[in-house]
Amino acid sequence: MKTNPAPLLLLAPLLLAGCGDTARTFGLTRDAPDEFQVTTRAPLSMPPSLGSLPTPRPGASRPQELSIREQAESTLVPGSGQAAARAPQSSGERALLSSTGTPAPDNIRDRVDEESMRLERVDRSIVDRALFWRPAPTEPGIPVDAAREAQRLRENAALGRDITEGQTPIIQPQRRPWYDALKFW
Repeated sequence: MKTNPAPLLLLAPLLLAGCGDTARTFGLTRDAPDEFQVTTRAPLSMPPSLGSLPTPRPGASRPQELSIREQAESTLVPGSGQAAARAPQSSGERALLSSTGTPAPDNIRDRVDEESMRLERVDRSIVDRALFWRPAPTEPGIPVDAAREAQRLRENAALGRDITEGQTPIIQPQRRPWYDALKFW
């Protein structure tokens, strides 16, 4: 004797709907909103100072936008134009700047660029370039001899000289023999 599977197939969703979250999945239960998630918002209102704003005129330039000439000038000469027209320094700013010591020289950016270009040049042997074709990591710079530098700074402070007077002592790297560049292991 054969049984008809149609009633079982129709009854299966109803049986599943009676189980926990399946009823929610099929949309057979209703969820109330969480009262802690519901917020009220203040109604929109006009600010009282809106009447003092100037009314816009069609075709007039915006006051915060710079003309093409002013944009080019501020690009070529930073610190001119609007930056120069800013408020004067406060007493706190002046005190902070005076406690830092002597100001940086005007050509400090040029000097930093020049020094960084010197550090980027690293000599590599032919074998290194052939085997390791990727660029070599740059060395961090010239190491300063800490003990001699501290002594130099103490002497300058004792004699009342500027801290930049005198040469900064550096640790001289050991020179490698010429045949050392031929090693590839």
